[in-house]
Amino acid sequence: MPKEKTVYTCQQCGYQSRKWLGRCPDCGAWNSLVEEREDSTLSAAALARGLGGASGKGAKAKIAPTRYEQVPSQDDARLSSGIAELDRVLGGGIVPGSLLLIGGDPGIGKSTLLLQMAAGLSAAGERVLYVSGEESERQIKLRGDRLGLRPGDLHLLPETCLERVWEVVTNLKPTLIVVDSVQTAYSERLDSAPGSVSQVRETAGQCLLIAKQQGIPIFLIGHVTKDGVLAGPKTLEHIVDTVIYFEGERHHNHRLIRATKNRFGATNELGLFEMTGAGLVPVGNPSALFLEQRPVGVAGSVVVACMEGTRPMLVELQALVSSSKYGTGRRTVEGVEPNRVALLIAMLEKRAGLHMLGDDVFVNVAGGLTLAEPAADLGIVAALASSFRNTAVDPTTVVFGEVGLAGEVRATSQPATRLREVAAMGFARVVMPAGNVPGLEWPDGLQVIGVRSVLEALDVLF
Repeated sequence: MPKEKTVYTCQQCGYQSRKWLGRCPDCGAWNSLVEEREDSTLSAAALARGLGGASGKGAKAKIAPTRYEQVPSQDDARLSSGIAELDRVLGGGIVPGSLLLIGGDPGIGKSTLLLQMAAGLSAAGERVLYVSGEESERQIKLRGDRLGLRPGDLHLLPETCLERVWEVVTNLKPTLIVVDSVQTAYSERLDSAPGSVSQVRETAGQCLLIAKQQGIPIFLIGHVTKDGVLAGPKTLEHIVDTVIYFEGERHHNHRLIRATKNRFGATNELGLFEMTGAGLVPVGNPSALFLEQRPVGVAGSVVVACMEGTRPMLVELQALVSSSKYGTGRRTVEGVEPNRVALLIAMLEKRAGLHMLGDDVFVNVAGGLTLAEPAADLGIVAALASSFRNTAVDPTTVVFGEVGLAGEVRATSQPATRLREVAAMGFARVVMPAGNVPGLEWPDGLQVIGVRSVLEALDVLF
């Protein structure tokens, strides 16, 4: 009897080795190589033949290229999820035949969101299949009753074997499939345990072929590691069409969804939800949510107009500068890039004469939001200067603008959209880059002040 050939596979990146290694030479993870049978890894051709036979297509079906002009457009074929914030992140809706992966911390609301979406689509006349490998039908029904859902043609399937799931899909012919989660599903083609690199790759590959061949959009729920990244091999994110991360603090009621990869839309859109007793409720006005508990007349508090994709938002930046008893000041930053804050502190020291390099500096974005765009620079500078001077900024003033090392204030994108949001929230004055002012139209009653340097901005604010 021939001896079984084995290979050691890294459970983090999928690297394979003939012998066991304590550390993966590809990703650097320790004790991540697990022994697997070598013949358990099927080729892509064998997988395609197997699924092709299941879908009624022969293994030797003739294929031919299609002219670009003959390919029909799918922009009008997008399926609305029934949740406006989710449609925004997806680029306008669900594209038929797409494979989507949603990741997030345990208990943050991934299953709740997709169950709400599935119930809404089924109530609208669509046939939805919810495949759960972690919960039974009664557990899912219990959550649905607690959320007050009234689904229509929604089918629950507590199954982890992919081959049996595809048999149900062939008979049921659903419009949309939800798999909860990709780490619990397994294929009988492989001998490895569910959640291993080979099983996760196999699950994603089979879901991709089913989605493309039958035009069924499939949502996959993925677990994340303690580092906050999706568990499993990195090829999992390369296989799917869209990768969505569910973010949020357990101590805050709001949840954020971002698309880090989207083949059918932009990746800079942000969806905002509020966790309530009735589930996740979309937030139509995020500015009002983030400014709801803003203190008035307090030094170190500044309102900044930022953009998340095409959505303008007003958020509060807070800074605290206090003297240190030691020679080196502490730097604690939440919500913005720490290196960016250190750069702006050094610029204020050199250009504005605010000596705070030896002080303890704390910067925070109220509400748990993360700001990545450079337009928040002027808000950070204003908050630092306000706390350093112990002088409050006018509570009716909003600032935004990019700041350079020379102390100049650079123009930013979409200033008109920001100004409309500022006026809608009832603010009276905006301090912004002077490079954006020429040719710009803003709402009546709003005072717009353009500045070219940090010194001009500080003179206007204080």
